[in-house]
Amino acid sequence: MAVQTLPFSTLIAVDRQSAIPIFRQVANSLVELIKNGKLKPGYQLPASRDMASMLTLNRTTVVAAYEELQAQGWLEAIGRKGNFIAQQLPVMSPKSFDMGTSAKFQSKDQEIFYRQVAIRKPIIRQLKPYQLMINDGYPDARIAPVDLIVDRYKFLSRKTNVHDRLLADGSKGSISLRTELALFLSKTRALDIIPEQVLITHGAQLAIAVAASMILQPGSTVVVGDLNYVLADRLFEQLGAKLIKVKVDQDGIDVDAIENICKQSTPSLLYIIPHHHHPTTVTLSAERRVKLLDIIRRYRLPVIEDDYDYDFHYASAPILPLASAEHDGYVLYIGSISKTLAPTIRLGYLVGSEDFIWQASKLKQVLDIRGDVLFEESVAHLFNIGEMQRHLRRSVKLYKRRRDEFCELLNSSLGDIANFSTPNGGMAVWTLFDPEYSIPQLSERLATQGIYMNDGSIYKYKHDVNGIRFGFASLNMSEMQSFANALKRSR
Repeated sequence: MAVQTLPFSTLIAVDRQSAIPIFRQVANSLVELIKNGKLKPGYQLPASRDMASMLTLNRTTVVAAYEELQAQGWLEAIGRKGNFIAQQLPVMSPKSFDMGTSAKFQSKDQEIFYRQVAIRKPIIRQLKPYQLMINDGYPDARIAPVDLIVDRYKFLSRKTNVHDRLLADGSKGSISLRTELALFLSKTRALDIIPEQVLITHGAQLAIAVAASMILQPGSTVVVGDLNYVLADRLFEQLGAKLIKVKVDQDGIDVDAIENICKQSTPSLLYIIPHHHHPTTVTLSAERRVKLLDIIRRYRLPVIEDDYDYDFHYASAPILPLASAEHDGYVLYIGSISKTLAPTIRLGYLVGSEDFIWQASKLKQVLDIRGDVLFEESVAHLFNIGEMQRHLRRSVKLYKRRRDEFCELLNSSLGDIANFSTPNGGMAVWTLFDPEYSIPQLSERLATQGIYMNDGSIYKYKHDVNGIRFGFASLNMSEMQSFANALKRSR
């Protein structure tokens, strides 16, 4: 097997008209490649005969270049093995991506050419090998039918005649998956839709980004919950929109407050999570849903309805989405397949009118030409054979049991310093601690025991709240017990 090497014929330019000897030109070019980081210490250069062939030079010229580099300390000749870039290079100043001097010495009025996305840089901590991760509310990837997806993927990948057809689906996503989703959403959510009204994305977050980008511009206004999904808030602000915060209570977002805002001036967008609101897990009441639909129609209010875990309801049947009622095309519906299978499986979808989805697909194409259509087809197969539906039924039954067990353990561990309500659905428990209790310190103490738990700071984003989401769906009984014991030791 031929040894893979860099394309030196294009990296090293030789000017036969130059007064500089050719062997020195070769040596200087190699030095520049080392300085630029393209050739790392320990890299083995091609044998002089092979390099000469690549550069169409006499071998003695390459030998002279190598000897020159050895004399300067850039190259080491190791026995019969060959020539290697020296491990200890001559003194050189490595280039940096930083602008000018270090950022902490930059002038405050120094111009920055890029947009500032984050408010502050996070404290860099050394990664630890955690034995247990307490997440924000993810499914248990261990029970997902991943093997069936992989088997189908392998089957499709071997059928060479299928690739061109799949690529023709374009940026909307696999036609098979869009068809299966249209049927599934019709049966479970009463959405009267066709495949042309479905856009497949790499996760629900991208679906939110595409939908919001179709509506918002600098100066737009977005109504959101006073406690809200943080990454959605940041996305809207990144698009130049102003957030209008509305209270969220045990019955969901305050619909009367939304109407009062509309009476003054209809906002550009309403972002709402009707089921298992993030982070509080509350569900919009049926009464508020009816009133909100009337407001949407009367004020022609565009809405992004983020229904990321509709299928995971434990107490009773969930209320139907806003998108299932008459809304004159103003409600854009977003869902997540990642929440059904595993967080690392990035699949989401956006539902809207045919024209909106066609336009949105063109915007998505600019950001992400197309998804992994073979993977999308493989997931579509799960729907088609009924395995996704069976997986959902098994998951709901399992997660309901885990919710009950987790809440019992949580109450016994933190009952006197924190309070929570058992959620009717979803995969997390929203827990509020006493105002003076330090969640960051609890997080640090748990870390010393090999348990990761976020420090709650993400929920303080422009809001004073001392709370945290404890994800329970991905924990088995043994893991829950370990966490509960650690809480008792660390509180």
